[in-house]
Amino acid sequence: MYAPERQQQILRLAREGGRVDVLSLAEEFQVTAETIRRDLKALDRAGLVRRVHGGAIPAGRLDFEPDLAERESTAADEKDRIARAALAELPEDGTVILDAGSTVARLVAGLPLDRSLTVVTHALPVAARLADHPGITLHLVGGRVRHSTRAAVDAWALHAYAQIRADVAFLGTNGFSTAYGLTTPDLAEAAVKQAVVAAARRVVVLADSGKYGQDHFARFGDLLDVDLVITDSGLSPTDAAAIEAAGTDVVRA
Repeated sequence: MYAPERQQQILRLAREGGRVDVLSLAEEFQVTAETIRRDLKALDRAGLVRRVHGGAIPAGRLDFEPDLAERESTAADEKDRIARAALAELPEDGTVILDAGSTVARLVAGLPLDRSLTVVTHALPVAARLADHPGITLHLVGGRVRHSTRAAVDAWALHAYAQIRADVAFLGTNGFSTAYGLTTPDLAEAAVKQAVVAAARRVVVLADSGKYGQDHFARFGDLLDVDLVITDSGLSPTDAAAIEAAGTDVVRA
């Protein structure tokens, strides 16, 4: 089977099943996993599928959302570099909002033990990691907890964020682009992210370069709403310059 024929079959399977994975496709077509990855890359470039950890989904699935365990294992090295760069944006003493997300969780893991901060979060994994930190005054925002992100959403969370003003917010996102701004698959999650942006004097987005150009179902802001994007060196200098030309600073870690 020639590559274009195989890619057509892969696209059909993705549309029928909602998702395909590399190892299963390699077994089905009797080719190497690397060959399948090249096929998925070609389909992704053509705008027909979107690559995700271990496979791909049809491009039309704007509401697709990987679970927390999958996101934690995706682009791990890049997220670690982003988290280390984000430490420089922490105030010496003040109030910080920490959004849900695997990259923000890595920032939490690197917080110095001698740092004294007031931290507000609606993310259960973030709160669990900070509960024993000796210098942190922790405020946990409540609400309905979404299984896929372990984040509190809906009215309780929105009300809580409307009552505070923080020095800086560290925000995660599923996608960011100069055309459509900041996006995520879930409307309730998007509403909380909007509330976080409104509650902070300075907004810092932590997002690996694979999320650039990705657009999801729920839009929660423009790049102009963000003071700084910290990403990895996989974002091209040209794309970084386009973001900065739109008014947002960029750090490529």
